[in-house]
Amino acid sequence: MTSPTENTAESTARKLYAQDRASQSLGMQLGRVAAGVATVQMQVQPHMTNGHGICHGGLIFALADSAFAFACNSHGPATVAAGVSIEFLAPAKTGDLLTAVAQERWLGKRTGLYDLVVTRTDGTVIAHARGRSHRLRSAPSTTES
Repeated sequence: MTSPTENTAESTARKLYAQDRASQSLGMQLGRVAAGVATVQMQVQPHMTNGHGICHGGLIFALADSAFAFACNSHGPATVAAGVSIEFLAPAKTGDLLTAVAQERWLGKRTGLYDLVVTRTDGTVIAHARGRSHRLRSAPSTTES
C-alpha cells in the first residue's frame, strides 16, 4: 500500500512531466518517484553527440537536472534549482541508455540539497552532481490542478 507522501510525490512528478516539454523533447522517461527521490532515463541519440562523437555534456546535465527537478518538487510546493555543480567522469556514446537518480540529502523549510548520479548502460557512473533547491513563495503548488 502506498503512503500519502508517495502518492503526492508520484502525482506531482507526473503533472510536472506532462508540462515539461524540454525533458519530453529529449526523449526522457520518468521512472521511480518517491518523496525526495526521482529516476529519469534517456537514450543517447546520434544528434546528441558532440564533435568528439560522445554525448554532449549539456545533455547529460539536462538529464541530471530533470531528475533533480522531479525529486525536489516531490513534496508538492513549487521548487526550482538554486544551483547545481556537475563533474563528468566518463563518456556516453550513441545507443547508451543513461539513468539519472536524484536523492535528497537534506531538506529545510525553503531549501534542499540533492545528490545526482548519472550512469550509462553498463552501470558506469558517468557524472556526479550536487544540486541546491529553493522553494518558491508565490508560485502555486505543483500538486494543484
